[in-house]
Amino acid sequence: MTRLRSIQNLLLLILFLAPLIPAADLSTYRGFQLGMSLSAAVKHSGMTISEVTTIHQRPALIQELVWNPQRFSGTAGEMDSVQQVVLSFYGGQLFRMVVDYDNQKTEGLSVHDMIGAVSARYGTATRPARETLLPSASFSEGVSVVACWQDRDYSLNLVQSPYGLKFGLIVFSKHLDGLAETAIAAGVQLDQQEAPQRQKIEEQNAQAKLDKARLANRAHFRP
Repeated sequence: MTRLRSIQNLLLLILFLAPLIPAADLSTYRGFQLGMSLSAAVKHSGMTISEVTTIHQRPALIQELVWNPQRFSGTAGEMDSVQQVVLSFYGGQLFRMVVDYDNQKTEGLSVHDMIGAVSARYGTATRPARETLLPSASFSEGVSVVACWQDRDYSLNLVQSPYGLKFGLIVFSKHLDGLAETAIAAGVQLDQQEAPQRQKIEEQNAQAKLDKARLANRAHFRP
């Protein structure tokens, strides 16, 4: 009876303390935090602003920074399992991180092994009830989500290539990622609408340059 009462008291204590136990911070990876400014991310990465690439300029500015931890880790970097992290920014705010793991560092590891490793940092994972695909710059077919960790604001996904040879993480802010995707789609539509006029202008400029060269060369050409 005393033992049963002790167990009941322990369960009540756990329930009471549960709200006080901080949940895993799904917004942070390797010191990069979703929502942080571009300048802060560049500083943390050890890179320079000149290494930032502009992906779209309108209707919102979308930029990327590719961070390779081995570049800054010296000999210790040889043991780092991360090959690169693509940091994406919407209007100067970090909205997505795509982590590519080095194939040699994950060789032989099962999905269960990977889930266990990520869960040790971010808590209990959920497995998709059905196959879920996310777009990927590395694979035209997209990548399969094999486990996810999420809360109201953030989503962290363990993904695998269609051929099962490569693992990665896709971490994003639900709010900022939605805004970025809408802006990217609008930008692509604008480019498509303006493509014929832009091509016409380019052809006119090319012809004008050719005509100018023709006049100069015709005056000085000697057979």
